[in-house]
Amino acid sequence: MRTHVALWISFSFLLYAAQGATVTFTNQCSYPLWPATLTGGENAQQLANTGFELQPGESDSVELPSPWSGRFWARTGCSNNGGGFTCATGDCASGQVECNGAGGIPPVTLVEITVAENGGQDFYDVSNVDGFNVPVSISPEGGTGECATSTCPVNINDQCPEQLQQRDSNGNVIACKSACEAFGDDQYCCTGNNSTPETCPPTDFSLFFEEQCPDAYSYAYDDQNSTFTCSSSPNYFIIFCPDP
Repeated sequence: MRTHVALWISFSFLLYAAQGATVTFTNQCSYPLWPATLTGGENAQQLANTGFELQPGESDSVELPSPWSGRFWARTGCSNNGGGFTCATGDCASGQVECNGAGGIPPVTLVEITVAENGGQDFYDVSNVDGFNVPVSISPEGGTGECATSTCPVNINDQCPEQLQQRDSNGNVIACKSACEAFGDDQYCCTGNNSTPETCPPTDFSLFFEEQCPDAYSYAYDDQNSTFTCSSSPNYFIIFCPDP
């Protein structure tokens, strides 16, 4: 009998240890969104839910294992017109609501999380490195440490420089490209001869993103004030169009 009890306790502990975090998404925007998930790593197993719809005011959740690393984003202007499911911004080109392991096509605002094993230190951030399409924030709950909110609550599309603007067929600015996406130069992409922090300093374009959302990554090496940490297995709340 003791052996069975010990095995049950060990099994329960393994299940608990493998449990990572619950991530709850809320759409505070005035328009519908289609959040998406991508697990990092070329051969990584994707989450059970890789894409879903959120009408204004709605919430939904996904469960993360431990350890886990990946990203989340929101797609806008989505429809299924008979030729497959497509979105105006953040599309993952899967042809379905589920992204099934495909990433969001820039420009898109990203939320990135690395969940530690056994309640260690998680890392999370909001990133405009791939451009911007929707304001977003991420807040941990129930952890220990700094556990601050990372946020980009400003609608950068309203201030986007003309060279970076992505417009719809009606001429409305629906996303703001990164300089890397717009021009493809090493100095903006931090590639080639500009692949180190020393050779890839901020540019006027990355500083524009930094001024709009100081807590978010503005370019590849914007680590100092853009990476957030929280320990002891917190859960996370991601809000699209958070209060400024």
